[in-house]
Amino acid sequence: MLFKMRFVALWAFLLLSAGTAQTQDKKMELSVEKIMRDPKWIGTSPSNIFWSEDGKKIYFSWNPDGNKADSLYSVSADGKNIQKVSPRERLQLPAPNGQYNRAKTRKVYEKNGDIYLYDIKAGKPQQITNTVERESSPAFSHSEQKVLYVKDNNLYAWTINNGQTVQLTDFRKGRKPADEDKDPQRDWLKAQQLALLQTVRDREAEKETLEKQLKRESPARPKEIYTEDKAVASQSLSPDEQFVFFQLIARPKNAKVAIVPNYITSSGYTEDLMTRTKVGDAQNASAFFVYDTKRDTAFSVSMKGIAGMDQQPAYIAERVAKSASAKDSASTKTRKEAIRATAIYGPYWSDNGRQAVVVARSEDNKDRWILKLDPATGKLSLLDRQRDEAWINGPGIGYGSGDIGWMPDNQRVWFQSEESGYAHLYTVDVRSGQKKALTSGKFEVSGVRLSDDKKNWYFTANKTHPGEQHFYRMPLEGGELVQLTDMPGAQEVTLSPNEKDLAIRSSASNMPWELYVMDNKKNGKPKQVTHSLTAEFKSYDWREPEVVTFKAQDGAEVYARVYRPEKPEQNGPAVVFVHGAGYLQNAHKWWSSYFREYMFHNFLADQGYTVLDIDYRGSAGYGRDVRTGIYRFMGGKDLSDHVDGAKFLTEKYNVDPSRIGIYGGSYGGFITLMAMFTEPDVFAAGAALRSVTDWAHYNHGYTSNILNTPYTDSTAYAKSSPIYYAEGLKGALLIAHGMVDTNVHFQDVVRLTQRLIELGKDNWELAVYPVESHGFVEPASWTDEYKRIFKLFEENLKKKKEDKS
Repeated sequence: MLFKMRFVALWAFLLLSAGTAQTQDKKMELSVEKIMRDPKWIGTSPSNIFWSEDGKKIYFSWNPDGNKADSLYSVSADGKNIQKVSPRERLQLPAPNGQYNRAKTRKVYEKNGDIYLYDIKAGKPQQITNTVERESSPAFSHSEQKVLYVKDNNLYAWTINNGQTVQLTDFRKGRKPADEDKDPQRDWLKAQQLALLQTVRDREAEKETLEKQLKRESPARPKEIYTEDKAVASQSLSPDEQFVFFQLIARPKNAKVAIVPNYITSSGYTEDLMTRTKVGDAQNASAFFVYDTKRDTAFSVSMKGIAGMDQQPAYIAERVAKSASAKDSASTKTRKEAIRATAIYGPYWSDNGRQAVVVARSEDNKDRWILKLDPATGKLSLLDRQRDEAWINGPGIGYGSGDIGWMPDNQRVWFQSEESGYAHLYTVDVRSGQKKALTSGKFEVSGVRLSDDKKNWYFTANKTHPGEQHFYRMPLEGGELVQLTDMPGAQEVTLSPNEKDLAIRSSASNMPWELYVMDNKKNGKPKQVTHSLTAEFKSYDWREPEVVTFKAQDGAEVYARVYRPEKPEQNGPAVVFVHGAGYLQNAHKWWSSYFREYMFHNFLADQGYTVLDIDYRGSAGYGRDVRTGIYRFMGGKDLSDHVDGAKFLTEKYNVDPSRIGIYGGSYGGFITLMAMFTEPDVFAAGAALRSVTDWAHYNHGYTSNILNTPYTDSTAYAKSSPIYYAEGLKGALLIAHGMVDTNVHFQDVVRLTQRLIELGKDNWELAVYPVESHGFVEPASWTDEYKRIFKLFEENLKKKKEDKS
């Protein structure tokens, strides 16, 4: 009997175990509803990584319990003892950002609008300010005896030894009172009084003498500098404390700001959102000034005479060359002689405080200059000029000063440039002007920093593959790039204060970001700290999309990701995804910022679709020629790359050319519209989400770089805007847009809608989302939008086969 009971129990256990195993092995079935839920169902990756000042802990934001918001966590430097940070500890922590002294024994930072000085060895903060107004931009003076900061647009210095605060500038809005009060009639009356009456003359003389005496006895005050209606920015002090540098920003007076109505509000009334100007509207103008405290005078720094200042963009020169009228020739001469508008950033001082450089950018963003500055005279001397007839940008370059600093010899400046076609690290000697490339090759370098001992560089590069990012160390003068990380995908590295350890945020194409720790050495062994994924997310076997290349019609190599069904259908359907932003990389080997789309592509593959995700011309990660491949013609090579991608699908993956759809958001929505309007025989259906329909209605900063301005290059805008091509629509089109989109305004699709109505098109539909801006927030909106996309493809790509059969 006992044996029988044991046998039954064992049999029940085996049955239960088998059932459990089957449950674990069973692949979760995806659906749009599951994918588009609150992303917490995936698990929340660690973010905002920073080290404690003593290097004993790593802090990060995390949410392993799926709470409403992330919390601050810490882990020891060896990856042990992970725990949530208490409110008390969090309040006592210094801000992650700030500035260190040279010995890295002290740090100044802003926290809650006040300035603090932190003693790293003692682990104690000292509060410098405690006011209602905000103090910001803390920095050490060159002597490191003072802490500099900005308050009410003025520069202040707090002396560490005695706690004395001194105001270094006195910027005031408006005009100088004497200028405002000047009146010829009143001046004449005063002169008459002084000429006729001795008593008045005596009292005026006594008043003047008293004022001079009070001025002699009063402490020194900074010169009153009246800025009229301009804003003050970028205040800084020279190492010898004689010169103050600042920018004056003139804001356009007549710029028209677009309004976006918000219909769903708590008040029950429609409320207007003030958003932005449109491309071509008047923009801010910047001027760079020096205030000489010894001479008590301020003067502007001029770019006059600097090479390239009178060189107009090639597209204007080409247009003028085609014109034969004398009037145009005369106006051209005037334009050539005009000084182009620029912005100057800096100055950046050598460590010995003896030399300074500034960076200047042209308003049209076709030139960047690195210049040596003489602060006493404001004279500029050219060290390096980068010219790009498209526009200046790239890793470490950006749209402002870019990454720049001084070499330890105090004679050379380091910076990044796309001179070779890829963003690399360079130095230039301020005496000889000699330039040297420290890195080279068909890859890009970013996040450059010098080691504390000034012997090595640290940076991130995609040297092994355009779709991989690793952390490198390189000798100061260039040489071997030592790869320190080797996990697949991308690595975001934060060095410990003593630079002996690495905190690494790592991800792969099918694995979201996790935190690791590792010794700072080649072939170090990373230790995983966080395990963020939910059991539900892990229950699905997420695809690792294949990163492939194909040849574009002009011979360029185009990178893409491919998602395949487990059992691909002969002459099956396919979907081409178009990432947004333009200058963004998505055909890579790490966890995509388009994680919802990544999951949707897995779902589509489960439904029998082959999905192609292309890094088209204009994308990031592939150097200057790819980045600028869309200059003056968006919807040109970027669209033809997708047409070539569709051909690639038919030739390599047995896709039916009549069963290919396309979709994307923002820039991806724009490409989708261009595809449906200008390549109607290639794409049978398309979903255009939050799409730009007319580039003349987008913002200035982004659009003017690529297409110049509508009134100077109207042809580029007409060629690049879908609204001009709407007549070509043949396939099925879904347009989806948030009604409170403050980036690509809802007006864009309203205008296109009217155009389609007037053209008599009836194979399109518009889905609107009343509470959504450019990036959707509500899971219900995501779900509705993607159910519509899936329905579009099911009805128009799957149906094609049924019609044929």
